Amino acid sequence: MPFETIMENEKHVEQQSKKKKTKTDTPEIELRPFPPFLPPNATVLMMGSFPPMKEKRAMAFHYPNFQNDMWRVYGLVFFGDATHFQVPGEKMFDAARIKAFLTERGIGSCPGVRRAIRTHGNASDAFLQVVETVELPEILREIPQCRRICTTGGKATEILFALLTAKKKGKDVKMGETVPARCGDRTLLVTRLPSTSRAYPMALVQKAAAYRAFFRAAGFAVAEEASPSI
Repeated sequence: MPFETIMENEKHVEQQSKKKKTKTDTPEIELRPFPPFLPPNATVLMMGSFPPMKEKRAMAFHYPNFQNDMWRVYGLVFFGDATHFQVPGEKMFDAARIKAFLTERGIGSCPGVRRAIRTHGNASDAFLQVVETVELPEILREIPQCRRICTTGGKATEILFALLTAKKKGKDVKMGETVPARCGDRTLLVTRLPSTSRAYPMALVQKAAAYRAFFRAAGFAVAEEASPSI
């Protein structure tokens, strides 16, 4: 084999190696996979942090991980049935049914993070590096009747309060606490609710009780407390 050919082959191998190394060493910046869900009639906005990785998503909508209890909580709160939004016989939730329900009741959903890096390659908030937060003023303009926001966990609360004018910082807001805040000329009441991740040490019925209290205070009709049917 001619020397020039050998050198060209080695050069190609080196370039490919550098590309692989760069790809591995450079952390991936992810864009939120789902747009904010903003029914025009929304009076409440639910804000989490960032969706799980693609392989953990069981549907193409917010809180898509079947192991996350958000839609079980909603089933309990509004229908007294933790399986209400589950696809029968499947380990997934019914995105179309959830969207129809949220639209009917006037509940929006939006992650507090627009772009992020998963420093440990998982969905844990503890290892989430925020690159860009949500465009909150623009979001609120889409839902002019919204006066209440609930956050779904500690990280989500800290992210949101960094975007608001309030007397408290997000890290100081206790679970279940409601704090007055402002975003521009919009007056808001912000309530910190528990994370629905199963990593959060609270029973499903207790999480549902916290969400039920929030929605009742916001003027929503809710189901009476019941045991989960799972």
